Amino acid sequence: QDDEWYEQATDVRSQLKFFEQLERLEKQRKDEQEREILLKAAKSRSRQEDPEQARLKQKAKEMQQQELAQMRQRDANLTALAAIGPRKKRKLDSPGLLTIGGEGLGMSGGNQAGLGTPSSRQYARQKITRVNLRDFIFYMEQERETSHSLLLYRALLK
Repeated sequence: QDDEWYEQATDVRSQLKFFEQLERLEKQRKDEQEREILLKAAKSRSRQEDPEQARLKQKAKEMQQQELAQMRQRDANLTALAAIGPRKKRKLDSPGLLTIGGEGLGMSGGNQAGLGTPSSRQYARQKITRVNLRDFIFYMEQERETSHSLLLYRALLK
């Protein structure tokens, strides 16, 4: 993709996304048509009640009850989210994180309190990341820098 000597002929990923979106729209259209048919059947007041008409009316009633229950659930979720308050975004790349990306491995030390003004009462808390030893050993085996390190061999002995 990044090589300037090659020209991309087809983009399969975007084609798949397009077809998925097309299928989603088609399904939505069919559901809407079925819904309209059910609503028409539910509203019709014909004198002769055939079993097909009764079945369609029952199905329309169930569909309306489902929609009502979904709307209630959505309202309840929105109310609960509003009561909780706004979501706090986590700070990425903060110095207290355990980085397993390549540059740093381990916890960076130092006191982080009072980075701003000395009178401010807000202290930056270190984020504690708990890692299983098995997962950490797996990571160290995969990384080129640590695959033959003494630390890995000691961890394997535990």
